[in-house]
Amino acid sequence: MEEITKPRRHMVLSLFMITGGYHYDSWTLPGSRVEELGYPELIVDMARRAEAAKLDALFFGDISSAGKVPGADPTVSGHYEPITSLAVVSQHTSRIGLIGTASTTFCDPYNVARQFAGLDTLSHGRAGWNIVTSASGNENFGLDSMPPPEERYRRATEFTAVVTALWDSWSDEAVISDRARGIWADPAKIRAIDHKGEYFSVQGPINMRRPPQGRPIMVQAGSSGPGIELGSSYADAIYTAQPDRGESIDFYRFYKEKVRSKGRNPDHVKILPGLVPILGRTEKEAQELVAYLGAHVRMDTGRYILGQRLKMRLGELDLDRPSPAEWFLGPEQESNSRYQIFRHLAVDKGYTLRELILEHARGHGHQWVSGTPAAVADRMIDWFENGACDGFSLNSAFVPGGLDLICDLLVPELQERGYFRTEYEGTTLRDHLSLPRPGAWDTAR
Repeated sequence: MEEITKPRRHMVLSLFMITGGYHYDSWTLPGSRVEELGYPELIVDMARRAEAAKLDALFFGDISSAGKVPGADPTVSGHYEPITSLAVVSQHTSRIGLIGTASTTFCDPYNVARQFAGLDTLSHGRAGWNIVTSASGNENFGLDSMPPPEERYRRATEFTAVVTALWDSWSDEAVISDRARGIWADPAKIRAIDHKGEYFSVQGPINMRRPPQGRPIMVQAGSSGPGIELGSSYADAIYTAQPDRGESIDFYRFYKEKVRSKGRNPDHVKILPGLVPILGRTEKEAQELVAYLGAHVRMDTGRYILGQRLKMRLGELDLDRPSPAEWFLGPEQESNSRYQIFRHLAVDKGYTLRELILEHARGHGHQWVSGTPAAVADRMIDWFENGACDGFSLNSAFVPGGLDLICDLLVPELQERGYFRTEYEGTTLRDHLSLPRPGAWDTAR
């Protein structure tokens, strides 16, 4: 029998914790756990399920407002405040990484540094910070309007530098617990950061020991010019919407070169496009599930949500006629990557509004793929082997069934082929991602 050659590295796989199901309106399906949204039992069960499958990390997104119609759409993030929720999950898991969102527009760096350092310590080195600048929510934070993107990213860059300096402000050898002299931590190994910048004045040091990972993992998702500048400077992983293989390869090469140009190792920045797998044990079963999920999409709600995403008024468009190209040719959304994805579908492929709504319902601009575990794994391996990604951010189309299909069918297929682990190799999130641990202020980085 011919020996199967195993790949030299495995994919990174994280799970986006959209607890109502990623496919729009899947929360209305029988068997969903929508009544439990906001309570700990649901996320603890999901986390344990993902950890049993040996996934690298969980990721909690977040938003800073209740939306235009509060309570209407449980698909969006926000039901779980990330830090408190991940702290709960940390006590019911032991290996899986715990990534949460905190806004650089609405938070301050000293508190964010403490929160994620605390989570890293509580979880013994499994924390990650998803850096976002936020695109809405100003009305809840005393701002008449959102600052322009350039200003938000300028603030975010300084914010991230301050947080990093605070994590590094304690030496790894600072805690000595010297009972004889009555000194718990050596003051000579703790230093102020004395930061004075455009947005922040922070003396430091942080008031807690250095996190187990040195610095919690940093994740970023901006694909605009300023977002790429921030991510390539600081992030350890990049979440991105890349539904097209060729464009994802181009993005991967560009981003890795950007990282290299800043003196960083490109292998230490993982590119993770979003993926929505809709699985069946047979192709027929998978296609039936696609149709079943699509049949539950409410077109009136879908029209409104897509319009909000694209910042366009879609009320006048007929659902079943090709979308007028002139509606999608304005320059005002040039920096919005999701707008460009749907503009391509409308203008270049002639999608009707109904088709655009269904596409948005399934993937939100990310790649969605249906089929057997072998067929979906083929697609993932093709992207991975041909330089389109380092892994994927997995989105469960519906909960809990979609997560069960990922863990019971897709992950074992990847494990069998050698593209994913069967056991955790280490204990920290840095271990899972094969990333080095950075030194503090008193050691070479």
